[in-house]
Amino acid sequence: MIGVFDSGIGGLTVVRAIMEYFHGYDVLYLGDTARTPYGSKSPSTVIKYAIENTEWLLTQGAQAIVLACNTASSVATETLRRRYDIPIFEVISPAAEMAMNFSRNGRIGIIGTRATVASGNYEKVIKNRRPDFKVFSRACPLLVPLVEEGWLGKPETAMIVKKYLRPLKMQQIDTLILGCTHYPLLTDLIQSKIGRRVRVIDSSTGVVNSIQKLLKANPEWGERLKQEGGCRFVVSDTTDHFETIARSILKHRIQLEILPA
Repeated sequence: MIGVFDSGIGGLTVVRAIMEYFHGYDVLYLGDTARTPYGSKSPSTVIKYAIENTEWLLTQGAQAIVLACNTASSVATETLRRRYDIPIFEVISPAAEMAMNFSRNGRIGIIGTRATVASGNYEKVIKNRRPDFKVFSRACPLLVPLVEEGWLGKPETAMIVKKYLRPLKMQQIDTLILGCTHYPLLTDLIQSKIGRRVRVIDSSTGVVNSIQKLLKANPEWGERLKQEGGCRFVVSDTTDHFETIARSILKHRIQLEILPA
């Protein structure tokens, strides 16, 4: 079983990609809706949440963990890798690799939560590989609450996205990393505001690439993960919009479970 967690609903974009590419693998998703958003929390708090989420997923039989949350990936990945002897996948390095491969002018933009932007982890990955590249980051703290509220098509959301992206557009970036797994739910809006010439990078595709590489190098690990191809969805608190948005992401109705107290 592959265990996936996020601060809320955005990580379902990663689950969707995993389900599309890895048929026959059980997936357990934990949306920590009671404590969302993670982006405004301190690193120590996010690490605490990440450990608690991982521990619960392991008790349910997870044999690999995907941090489908850029904030948790930014501050908790190394802690989890030191603590647990299982594959731990994060969303930052794969997305950065994709952006470097696609960029034509070496000017990459990043949007994310305050915690993700403050960590500088995307910049570190890119600069380590391509010190000649220019990286421009922009914190967009209002986008996660807007997605969680289901305000995807509201004019207020369009106005806020345009305002956030304006400085990046002025930097003439040709590649934009969606540094939060909630943001792919706004891909069409983001693409329209940043311009069609800019390649928008969804980190869920990068995660799939990382899992594929591990499976190719360790086929026996993949055999252990294969079961019935089922998927469970657990949240730490119910929200009015979770099930509706989840259905729009996954293209089918889901049965939500509530995390036991």
